[in-house]
Amino acid sequence: MKKKIFLISLFLLTVQTSFSQENKVYVAKIEGMIDLGLAPYIERIVKEAGENSAKAIIFKINTFGGRVDAATQIKDAIINSSVPTIAFIDKRAISAGALISLSCDNIVMVPGASIGATTVVDQSGRKVSEKAQSYMRAEMRATAERRGRRKDIAEAMVDESISIPGLVDSTKLLTLTYEEAEKYGIADTVLSSINEVLKWKQIKNAKLIIEKSNWAEDFVRFLSNPIVSSLLIMIGLVGLFAEIKTPGWGVPGTAAVIALALFFGSGYILKLASIIEIIIFIVGVILLLVEIFVIPGFGIFGILGIIFMIGGLFLGLISDFPLVDSNMLAGAVIQLASSFVIAAFVIYLLTKFLPKSKTFGNLILQTNINQRSGYTSNIDLEHLLNKKGKAITVLRPSGIAIIEDKRYDVVTEGDYINKGTKIMVTKIEGSKIVVKKV
Repeated sequence: MKKKIFLISLFLLTVQTSFSQENKVYVAKIEGMIDLGLAPYIERIVKEAGENSAKAIIFKINTFGGRVDAATQIKDAIINSSVPTIAFIDKRAISAGALISLSCDNIVMVPGASIGATTVVDQSGRKVSEKAQSYMRAEMRATAERRGRRKDIAEAMVDESISIPGLVDSTKLLTLTYEEAEKYGIADTVLSSINEVLKWKQIKNAKLIIEKSNWAEDFVRFLSNPIVSSLLIMIGLVGLFAEIKTPGWGVPGTAAVIALALFFGSGYILKLASIIEIIIFIVGVILLLVEIFVIPGFGIFGILGIIFMIGGLFLGLISDFPLVDSNMLAGAVIQLASSFVIAAFVIYLLTKFLPKSKTFGNLILQTNINQRSGYTSNIDLEHLLNKKGKAITVLRPSGIAIIEDKRYDVVTEGDYINKGTKIMVTKIEGSKIVVKKV
């Protein structure tokens, strides 16, 4: 009797536990512009949902589209998910958003929502090459086929030449309303809220886990902005130049290292840059330093160093996406060229005005101590004005020169002067001797 009571109690406890158990459902938002910074967020959600044995992942979608390579990364992550996925289209899933929606197990649309218009366009809205269109048609067709949806409708969203009787002729690009999407099997149903989606999927005791992007993902997404990445390149170039021109290691070099680390680091996370691009850039810097400090003049090492540095930066702006067309290349060229132009302008300002600035002057003794103090550090140097000599160290911009058979600490007007170059004194400011290349 006791054994029966124990077994009945154990059974009731098990049943009660099973009914009271919460079913985790993850909710992720895909809104605004789809860029490479969104992919790590989606990949994290898919991974966490799988590890926590979630019942489903609901992607709340409202987007006009974005980058094809970013959409492809997101699509791959969703297709590889071990957890059932639901695209909840709130308002619209246009262009890349349509590809992401098709990759989900189920598609739910709210009344008034739309999906389609997946032609690949450039930043100005013009259609890009047929190569890109062919790739997108294949992606849409394969994704629709995998999820058991009509391939011809998916292709018609990319190519206006595809005709579907009763739906679209061969002159218009296909975009479906919520009613059309449900009628033709692209959408599974039309519902107004996530709670209705849970009832439709018969998920009871659902615990919604609304996952937002964390600070690290937001920071990487911020760094991937073309304006920000261009500024990082500019800071890196200016910082390297300033560090080479000044003795020791200081703020410019540190700023350059941080900026370039952020640029290549964010690119590595977003699969824009690989370890190869980073190594190419570092090799370029090393070759340039060898040219400056070891080999006099400017020759093959300097040229190769510049080529490797530019190559590393350029490749760091281009995705490993197999479909790299002229528009992507043109965008990378424009971005890199803009960074170089701005960097060149800042470097010009530094070489023009830095030697005359108060901050730079504070680094050098400007005036002699009064002789009456008994602690004079130098005699009057006015007699050296317009005198010629020779640099016996590299002047970048300070160093040592021989003038009238005597060694003097000198500083240039901001120019880089190699060891052994003839110089002339152009200005005497207290105990500061300013020289230029003859």
